[in-house]
Amino acid sequence: MAELEAAELTSELADRTRREVARFRLVDRLRPTFGHPVTVFTLGGVKIAGTVAGVGADWLLVAEEHRLEALIPLDAITGLTGLGGLTAAPGSEGKVAARLTLGYALRGIARDRAAVLVALRDATAVTGTIDRVGADFFEMAEHGQAEIRRTRDIRGIRTVPFAGVSFVRRS
Repeated sequence: MAELEAAELTSELADRTRREVARFRLVDRLRPTFGHPVTVFTLGGVKIAGTVAGVGADWLLVAEEHRLEALIPLDAITGLTGLGGLTAAPGSEGKVAARLTLGYALRGIARDRAAVLVALRDATAVTGTIDRVGADFFEMAEHGQAEIRRTRDIRGIRTVPFAGVSFVRRS
């Protein structure tokens, strides 16, 4: 009888554990990894290695070598290594952090007027400066990545939906 009760308890604990893990979101796995080395695999087949420098509601910021940063939408991630075993409690990020969306992060890049490389989900890339950011898109002036945004150097203005972005890299 004792063995039967022990087996039943073990089964119940395993079931409860599965139900608890089912509540975790990717962002909950990422939040405790701030400063940890990770490798991120993205749509388009690009692998980004570095340390976790920030996590928002729907994005991950990875500090790469040579002072590069990659802003990666969570839905463009196909896999990660290096997360470790910690997970934050679902919903524990607070109301303000929950509103720090991809648009918020892109507005910061636009404000800094930094030249960026935007890798798109179709495995192409475009370089330039993000001019303005809407609710689900941004517009950028296309120019060489090593160039400063000058009217004479702009090849065109591109509108990019957030859904088309694999990652945004800036130096």
